[in-house]
Amino acid sequence: MIRVNENFLKLRAGYLFPEIGRRVRVFKQEHPQARVISMGIGDVTQPLAPAVIEAMHRAVDEMGRRETFRGYDDTGVGYEFLRKAIVDNDFGQRGVSIDLDEVFVSDGTKPDTGNMQEIFGVENVVAVADPVYPVYVDTNVMAGRTGEASDEGQYAGIVYMPATAENGFVPSPPDKPVDMVYLCFPNNPTGSVATKDELAKWVAYAREHKAVIFFDAAYEAYISDPAIPHSIYEIEGAKEVAVEFRSCSKTAGFTGVRCAYSIVPKQLKAYTRDGRAVDVGPIWKRRHCTKFNGVSYITQVGAAAIYSPQGKKQVRQTIDGYMVNAARICEGLTKLGYKVYGGVNAPYIWLQTPKGVGSWQFFDRLLNEVHVVCTPGAGFGPAGEGYVRLTAFGLPENVKEALDRLARL
Repeated sequence: MIRVNENFLKLRAGYLFPEIGRRVRVFKQEHPQARVISMGIGDVTQPLAPAVIEAMHRAVDEMGRRETFRGYDDTGVGYEFLRKAIVDNDFGQRGVSIDLDEVFVSDGTKPDTGNMQEIFGVENVVAVADPVYPVYVDTNVMAGRTGEASDEGQYAGIVYMPATAENGFVPSPPDKPVDMVYLCFPNNPTGSVATKDELAKWVAYAREHKAVIFFDAAYEAYISDPAIPHSIYEIEGAKEVAVEFRSCSKTAGFTGVRCAYSIVPKQLKAYTRDGRAVDVGPIWKRRHCTKFNGVSYITQVGAAAIYSPQGKKQVRQTIDGYMVNAARICEGLTKLGYKVYGGVNAPYIWLQTPKGVGSWQFFDRLLNEVHVVCTPGAGFGPAGEGYVRLTAFGLPENVKEALDRLARL
């Protein structure tokens, strides 16, 4: 008889964002006249940059001519023109040397961070910040690296590292060895950033314990402080212990187009049970090319246009607009007496709920009383209880109206 992967049965309830969507749909059905403003799920609202649209139109025309038609990307890891643009612009301009064959183009950071764990043994011990982006935890539950979840929502076998206001929402390395560490900076959900000294501690920890760091840098384009690193590879020795993930989704509005990439350095090693060191890059390439047929040519052409002079200018204008929203949200909520974090080097605002009001309770209150959607912090882990996440990706006029509504609470 066919058997189910019972690890999936360990997962608690539904995935966070579909549950938010379900509650919002129910509310809209019951209140069809209400105009709901979403500041919850981190989807963007501004259109693709004109330079990207123009490039994609040209690519579509190429696909309509036999002599320029493209089928499969025969490298399986992304066209060279895009990988070179990534290497030169995202890393070379910050003094970081990355080889073309260390770049793997994909359809999203979410699948990359979820899939990367597949190439590592299930006996590895995983460490995550708490609160944390749910994909990091859920995919390791699915793989069988955990036990059951506690009543508080923490899975046996995972090392949870509290990220709190007291430590600036930047966890310190644990006091015991772990094998796989997930770090996200600028952070989703808290909006915190890590300094070079803080990241250097993590790199030193990973080198000492022969661990690997999965570094999610999907929001690095929002960093404005010149002292904050955009890449973990700005830290000496990080290429020996870290995989980095980046995305065009929040940088250039590709949430509906899908393009991202991961960096797997040649120096990165993992180990067999008998202690033999093996290169991680070729293993990831084998997995990537076996299970994925690549990002479409049209999409990759559009992604490359982000790095053109016009593309850079246009994308920056969009990011700056979102960060104006972030500043407005932080200022407005602070004036209303709320305690807020983030929103300076990240498009997320981490709002502390009123005393005695839980995350989901505050979510329901905002939805029902002022028709504004947030994301309950408890959905990101037990340490997220007592907070909600707001995003700066809304339209400016909606951000203003949402703040006016919140003032009436």
